Amino acid sequence: MVLGALFFIASLTPSLVPRDTAVQAALSGLSLTAGYAIGLILSALWRRLEFPRLPVPRLRRVQVAVAGLCALAVSVALWRASDWQNGLRVLMDMPPVETVRPFSIAAGALGLFLVLLWFARLVRLATAGLSRRLERVLPGPQALLVAVVLTAVLFWNIGNGVLVRGALTLADRAYAALDGVFEEASPRPTDQRKTGAPGSLLDWEDLGRQGRAMVAAGPSRVLIERVTGVPAREPLRVYVGLNSADDPQTRAELVLAELQRIDAFSRGTLVIATPTGTGWVDPAGQAALEYLLHGDVATVSVQYSYVASWLALLFDMEYGVETARAVFAEVYGYWQELDPGDRPALYLNGLSLGSLNSDLSHDLHQVVGDPFDGALWVGPPFGSPTWGEVTRNRNPGTPFWLPSYRDGSAVRFRNQTGLQSEARAEWGGFRILYLQHASDAVTFFDPQAAWRRPAWMEPPRGPDVSEQFRWLPVVTFLQLGIDIMTAVKPPDGFGHSYAFASYVDAWAELLEPEGWDAEALAALKREAPVPD
Repeated sequence: MVLGALFFIASLTPSLVPRDTAVQAALSGLSLTAGYAIGLILSALWRRLEFPRLPVPRLRRVQVAVAGLCALAVSVALWRASDWQNGLRVLMDMPPVETVRPFSIAAGALGLFLVLLWFARLVRLATAGLSRRLERVLPGPQALLVAVVLTAVLFWNIGNGVLVRGALTLADRAYAALDGVFEEASPRPTDQRKTGAPGSLLDWEDLGRQGRAMVAAGPSRVLIERVTGVPAREPLRVYVGLNSADDPQTRAELVLAELQRIDAFSRGTLVIATPTGTGWVDPAGQAALEYLLHGDVATVSVQYSYVASWLALLFDMEYGVETARAVFAEVYGYWQELDPGDRPALYLNGLSLGSLNSDLSHDLHQVVGDPFDGALWVGPPFGSPTWGEVTRNRNPGTPFWLPSYRDGSAVRFRNQTGLQSEARAEWGGFRILYLQHASDAVTFFDPQAAWRRPAWMEPPRGPDVSEQFRWLPVVTFLQLGIDIMTAVKPPDGFGHSYAFASYVDAWAELLEPEGWDAEALAALKREAPVPD
């Protein structure tokens, strides 16, 4: 009872992402169940070791007193819960939560706890029944051990093979249906240089919803000239959908053929933008790039899935790697053969799962002889290899959420507030820039938070992380697990939602385009229309 109450109370405190009522109720129910289960295990161990116990009459009185104290503590925590959440919402410019929230949280958490308790007792009954049957042929302890193993295997297969796979199948079908939706905001282009237009090697219908949006969105040459006051070119965007070909290699070959068709290698800059799990390429990031380069840029993306990135991050960290590697090999291989004096600057870009797959799209031996120019990786997932290595080996005294690495000539970090890694040297020939928020659970989810305090919780904390966020074993892990699923709920500039202004600053730092001083960048962020 005590551990259940403590875990429940801790679950109400703020973490990285503000939680609505339903999400908070689910988290609190899971935390209550986890604390209660640990308490049961410790109690059983105490009895097995035959430690002394209170006499029954006295034990009952103690139980009643403890129950009263737990109920009082939980009531106070529920009353404070809205204030805790509103403190985090103030940091993120979000409206306060509703006043009836504590009652809804308590009811939802209790309901989930009872369902999980019923399930646990069902498992216990199954184990006991199987153990009794096995005792006919095995000694008691052996029968119990075999029964536990068989029951665990049975319920694991049911959960993983039926429930989880069934849920993933339903999610896959739902996202597939959404991917096929045609929207009026994404009309088929008529310019032959656009993917899916007449003369294109790719059918408009096969690009998918996100692909059609990527091609149709973004600033035109006329809009770029009006905003910047400088002559511009029409930006080029190439997108290959999941339905455009049957396998990653064929899609990669289509990409190269389409780039050649529209003469993309004559542009000043070429960007391989790896999309998120749904196939989405952030229009704010693409627009910022095209404004800064006055349209003299070609961007290419290839879809590898249509499910949400967080599903892939939790169940398959390398989902989409095969496609990313095939696309990089095709584009880089052709780019490498061009005259270094005439070919475009080649950059990689990716947000979320796209950042991870972009990082995994190549290896050092593949590019060391003729490296591409650099990468902008946004909201890198916690399992990103390069991000993890650089962050772990950051310069002493620099924070985990905004590290400095060596002299800053090759790798830098920045966030939405304008804070940057300390750089003692100018950019080198190869450069990587990470754009990340300290409140982004996709980046700062830590599987080891179940038993140790994450490094990014050490002071000083990021400007968008609540000082009331406290680490507690198990509970913090559950909080971060919920946060990674709801990381895009905060407004732009917080969590896993990245703003146009942040992209402008990041691309400007990475590319160092001519003619853009601080005043011009501020005007662009203020006046440029940003696509949704």
